[in-house]
Amino acid sequence: MYLLRIERTFSAAHAISMAGVQEEVHGHDWRVEATVAGASLDADGLLVDFHALERSLDGIVGRFRNRNLNAVAPFDRVNPTAELVAQFIATRLASDLPPGVHVQSVSVGEAPGCTATYTNPFGGGS
Repeated sequence: MYLLRIERTFSAAHAISMAGVQEEVHGHDWRVEATVAGASLDADGLLVDFHALERSLDGIVGRFRNRNLNAVAPFDRVNPTAELVAQFIATRLASDLPPGVHVQSVSVGEAPGCTATYTNPFGGGS
């Protein structure tokens, strides 16, 4: 099994609801780590081109950069928790991968020591 991991950061605000109470809007420097996996390499000896993977992740997180997540789909309808942000990123990233490559995990850190990870236990689409 081959694994590739890329990292990106973006700044964004959010306010999550807990037990029906919405917290104050506040910002984070979000850290995203995405790991993709596959059992075989292409003819060039690559699982996925790092640059293609970076472009894909940049396109996904770029819509959140310097925004309030509560105002950006799907988080204008979904509680913008770190867990759900990680799941959203994983699902979108999976749709950009070539056959035979899947998202293994996406971790989203809101602050040092505070990270949520979405994993794909089945190895297929997220």
